[in-house]
Amino acid sequence: MKIKKNDNVMVMAGKDKGKTGKVMQVLPDENKVVVDGVNKTYKHAKTRKQGEKGQKIEFFGPINASNVMLVDPKSGKPTRVGWKVMEDGRKVRVAKKSQETVE
Repeated sequence: MKIKKNDNVMVMAGKDKGKTGKVMQVLPDENKVVVDGVNKTYKHAKTRKQGEKGQKIEFFGPINASNVMLVDPKSGKPTRVGWKVMEDGRKVRVAKKSQETVE
């Protein structure tokens, strides 16, 4: 998977199309990512004790990794991700548009 935790990504499809955010969690087995501020959903929690109120818990649900693109660190626009082998043998991710390395 080319998207990693703490990457800045832009949503390309779905109800939150055009929004950008930081990847909080990556689920590689399901090919999904959790992006901060995208796909907001609510979980309703019942009362446990008498006199306690129920709660509406807000969280960000996972979306398919194919619906997000990495934001180019140079231009701020969405770009595809490639790989490049450096002289010292390290393999790094590269933004396809600007050929800038992504950390």
